[in-house]
Amino acid sequence: MSKELKVFTREEVAQHNKEDDLWIIIDAKVYDVTRFKNLHPGGASVFLPEDIAGQDATDAFYGLHRHEVLLKPQYQRLQIGIIKEEKSVIYSNIPGELSKVPYAEPLGLTEGYHTPYYTEGHRRFQRAARQFVDEILTPDALAREEDGKRPSLSVIQKMADLGILAMTMGPGPHLKGRTLFGGIVKPEEFDRFHELILAQELCRPNCRGYRDGQNSGATIGLPPIIHFGRPELRDRVVEEVLSGKKFLSLAISEAFAGSDVSGLRTTATKTPDGKFWIINGTKKWITNGTFSDYFTVGCKTDKGLTVILVERQEGVETKSIKTSYSSAAGTAYITFEKVKVPVENTLGPEGGGVFVILSNFNHERWAMCCGGARNMRFIVEECLKWVNQRKAFGKPLHSQAVIRAKLADMIAKTEAAQHWLENITYQMQHMDYKQQAQLLAGPIALLKMFITRSAQDVARDAVQIFGGRGITKTGMGKHIEHFHRTVPFDAILGGAEDVLGDLGVRQAIKAMPKNAKL
Repeated sequence: MSKELKVFTREEVAQHNKEDDLWIIIDAKVYDVTRFKNLHPGGASVFLPEDIAGQDATDAFYGLHRHEVLLKPQYQRLQIGIIKEEKSVIYSNIPGELSKVPYAEPLGLTEGYHTPYYTEGHRRFQRAARQFVDEILTPDALAREEDGKRPSLSVIQKMADLGILAMTMGPGPHLKGRTLFGGIVKPEEFDRFHELILAQELCRPNCRGYRDGQNSGATIGLPPIIHFGRPELRDRVVEEVLSGKKFLSLAISEAFAGSDVSGLRTTATKTPDGKFWIINGTKKWITNGTFSDYFTVGCKTDKGLTVILVERQEGVETKSIKTSYSSAAGTAYITFEKVKVPVENTLGPEGGGVFVILSNFNHERWAMCCGGARNMRFIVEECLKWVNQRKAFGKPLHSQAVIRAKLADMIAKTEAAQHWLENITYQMQHMDYKQQAQLLAGPIALLKMFITRSAQDVARDAVQIFGGRGITKTGMGKHIEHFHRTVPFDAILGGAEDVLGDLGVRQAIKAMPKNAKL
């Protein structure tokens, strides 16, 4: 039962300005900090200046703390009243609501702006996705990012029940018969822009390790099964994974070969009767590998590179790899030692693994672009909030021209990334899987290179804007520190940005008409 709050005038609050009787005002709310002051991490002295004790400390508070601090039960109990005829103007985000901060949302999904891509149905879908993320995903993300455990199975199950796991695979027959977000969109109506919205909403907790641990192994490892697996294998594994019962990883990278997939050393040789593959080798930096039940594995065979689905069994061993983001991602080193797999688990033609892998890279890299663009936008929002409330040299931080210049560059890169991403998404919407593999590998590679380089620029400028707080894991700059520490992942995962840039140019050179001369 909540306590009844009294109503005070500012003059009444001002009377309580002594060490043994100390009140402050924060956003029209009155707090009694008499007993708390000695427990404050900064010491009791921060409450004693004349402009704090018995006064409105709103600016001072928000110059040092995030709003979420006031929402913690131990601090909510300190509130004893409100100011007469005044209302609080600072409030927490309402689950499902879009931010009002400029550039905090893609322009096409911002009220008052127009778009050729998004419909009212897309906007309803975004609100439903955001509400799920705010209410269900974010609390678990914060907890798991802290303790390093895998995403809670109860959350994964809710994602499965709402069709989220299936929707992250994109449009297609795998959605048939499923209820998506309680029926807010029909399976046959779900398109690439719904997928784009979902991919970006799922990133909003800004917990990079947790996001990768959130079945992203299946997002990149299941499409080869959907598109190249035998029907009986495809139907069984797809249903197990999308129902949240089993987990799957894409196992391509090795210590010997990353972007150079032709250099893979993991081998698959057939038994004398031709009925089984015997797989030997290792894989490294495999997302979700520590807890996956299936692995989509790139192997060298007599006929060339081949992709094979391997079920966890005797001979398969996974070990956790410590990286600079949370172990919630389940990043693994995997060894395959004399692992016996039916030849029916071959994905695509024997020796046709290059096409299977490279065509799958398009969707993987596109999904990473979705997350990268969204993460940049989140950092822009954090910086805009900070420069508006932080005082420096007696003025708001945004009064400094150098700060505005940094923000201009950050906003420009974020908007450019989003608009290019939406154009690529439009192309995907109007191409089949084969056409995407033929026409979009170069453009998507260049987009990913642009986003990962821009994101690193944004991270560096954000740290400069936040100063020491931008390199501190807790407090005002915690999201900036996290982004700055984890942003290099996107420049490596799915193909190093330099390699992708080169791929994009080589594709363009290959397509040059012979009669094109100056």
